Amino acid sequence: MSPTEDPHRPDQPDSPEPSGSTEPSAADAADAADPTLAASVPARDAATDAVPTSDPIPTAGTDPAAPTTVTAAGSAEPTKPAKPTKPADRTDPTEARWPATTVLAPAADDPDPLPTADRLRLALIGARGLALDATRRSRITGWLWPLAVTLLAGMLRFWRLGTPHELVFDETYYVKQGWSLLQLGYEGQWADGADAMFAAGDGSGLGSVAEYVVHPPVGKWLIGLGMQLGGGMDSSAAWRLSTAVLGTLAVLLVARIGRRLFGSTLLGTLAGLLMAVDGEAIVHSRTGLLDNTVMFFALAAFGALLLDRDQARRRLADRTAALLDSGTELRWGPSLGFRWWRLAAAVLLGLCIGTKWSGLYFLAVFGLLSVCWDATARRTVGIQSWAVAALVKDAIPAGFLMVFTAAGTYIGTWASWFAHPDAYLRQWAADNPGQGVTWLPEALRSWWKFHTDMWHFHTTLTSEHTYAAHPLGWIVQWRPTSFYYPKSISTLTGADAQAACGAEKCSQAITSLGNPVIWWLGAIAVVVAVIWLIRRRDWRAGAVLSGIVAGWLPWFSYAGRTIFTFYSIAFTPWVVLTLVFMLGLLLQSPDPVQRRRGTVVTVAVVTTVLAVSAFFYPIWTAWVVPYDFWHIHMWLRSWI
Repeated sequence: MSPTEDPHRPDQPDSPEPSGSTEPSAADAADAADPTLAASVPARDAATDAVPTSDPIPTAGTDPAAPTTVTAAGSAEPTKPAKPTKPADRTDPTEARWPATTVLAPAADDPDPLPTADRLRLALIGARGLALDATRRSRITGWLWPLAVTLLAGMLRFWRLGTPHELVFDETYYVKQGWSLLQLGYEGQWADGADAMFAAGDGSGLGSVAEYVVHPPVGKWLIGLGMQLGGGMDSSAAWRLSTAVLGTLAVLLVARIGRRLFGSTLLGTLAGLLMAVDGEAIVHSRTGLLDNTVMFFALAAFGALLLDRDQARRRLADRTAALLDSGTELRWGPSLGFRWWRLAAAVLLGLCIGTKWSGLYFLAVFGLLSVCWDATARRTVGIQSWAVAALVKDAIPAGFLMVFTAAGTYIGTWASWFAHPDAYLRQWAADNPGQGVTWLPEALRSWWKFHTDMWHFHTTLTSEHTYAAHPLGWIVQWRPTSFYYPKSISTLTGADAQAACGAEKCSQAITSLGNPVIWWLGAIAVVVAVIWLIRRRDWRAGAVLSGIVAGWLPWFSYAGRTIFTFYSIAFTPWVVLTLVFMLGLLLQSPDPVQRRRGTVVTVAVVTTVLAVSAFFYPIWTAWVVPYDFWHIHMWLRSWI
């Protein structure tokens, strides 16, 4: 592709936490529909990162009717009924305050206090988090239900994966480049008319001259690997194999992440189900583009940081308890040791950036989010100088670990380019002595020159495109991208049209359109989550919004260049999680009447979503249908 070439061709288809909570909140209510929460736990939770002004670290005491209690170690065991406590000893559960310090000692008249480590774990992780895997049944169902919706996702993504047997939209770049990487080790130029030759299994259109590309190689290598494993260029299903696998695994990740985030197998499975049937997720899983890979690595990194959060808080609870029980002054609190899940997240984010540079925003947002979790944890356990402690003990080490690991991973993804002297601009430094960043070695100087050219392309691309869309409309899918609408079908008439679709006029489409119900309700849920974050300081609201902030908001600064709604696949999982967060506020309400209403609303939403997905599935997956059938799916004029 030449430097002036638009990667989105205009000849595409014609239009057709400041602190961990210790107060009961909406997330504290018993989730009757969730079998993992059958065990009763002391009535404290970390649903919000707000600390009450009295008795913030839970002591003993459970509902007398509850048969078991979940210890801070996460195991279920028999418990005796709690003795009554004075009303004044408990803070109003509707309030969420941030005091200067946290009181670590239990109230003097609170009987049977828990050990310090248990009280700290309960304050830092919450009752729901500790109950999540407390029983064998909860561990089994915590995998079975997510795997069930993942199976559904696989069926929707792999059925007729090879249809159509031609390069769709930007597959003309990334699929052929993936094959070129397998053959040459770098992206080579293709002859004119190579798309038809490629679809026919003829790779003779690939030359040895390097092609100018504008994206890093990870996503293209994965596409190439899918072709290698799935049958080569002869199989159009193989072109899309890697994205289908990643898109299916993303559903499992969403379900498991939602389960941990909301402390509920029910809500986690619901999130996975919505991800399984969303149109953006289905279309990108069935098309050999790069954006689905960006989404997958960002989502996996987010999940790794959630695991790191829990692990770090358990360590903080245990090590802080040891200091307190020995009478040692906390000062800045204990160090938390090496953070392996944080390292894994950094590697995954390096692979995300190695697919598209937009992964940089996920690195920045997720890194800050993780450090905020550390700071609020230190505040919760009662460290006076928690902000300074978090900066010195957590933020600075995290910055070095995540930035340098991600950068090293990113550079490593270019290994093939460094290894092949014929790769694009690989010899630029040798051919242009004294130019560029002269203090760098020749290979890195050529690599840097390549990157400056890529940056110039991405920041100056302004060519017109029928489906270009301002990012403001992405959250409601205002202008979805048509990936495929072939004239060979839309121009059929007479007997040919009757044979193809049973009507006088036919359509065949792949429209990158999210399920309208998910996205329209998701837009409302974003507003709710922002309000909940500000008013209740609920860390879960900040978590579900983080991916939207990283995947959507940066594009507003590029609104003047040619960009598309299909980029929204990168933050689709967080739209789903935000919607489930909003539904969870109803389902986990302390008010039984509100919970019943929440159940009715949730059932209605899920039923409608499933019906709408079934309705739109044919135009997400290139069915040949009557034109009138296609047209009734165009609910908005902006969709055509």
